[in-house]
Amino acid sequence: MTLLYFAWVRQKVGTSEEQIDLPAGVVTVGDLIAHLKSRGGGYADAFADPARLRVAVDQEHVSFDAPVDSADEVAFFPPVTGG
Repeated sequence: MTLLYFAWVRQKVGTSEEQIDLPAGVVTVGDLIAHLKSRGGGYADAFADPARLRVAVDQEHVSFDAPVDSADEVAFFPPVTGG
C-alpha cells in the first residue's frame, strides 16, 4: 500500500510518501488511521483527531468507512478552504 501525506500531516509524520504492508485486521480507512496513530510520535499527533483529516483512496475522496486493500494509494490531507 502506498501512503501519501500532504501539508501539516506530512510535517508531523516526517515524510511525504511511504510503502507499508497492510496490517491484518485493517479493512477500512478508519482502521488504517487507528493503525497509523498507534505508531506513536508524529503519527499519533497527526492522526489524533481524524475529524481534521480528509482522505482519498486511488485519487477519489472517501469516508472513513471506505474499504482499503494492499494495492491502494491512500492520501491524507487537511480540509481545503476557499476564499
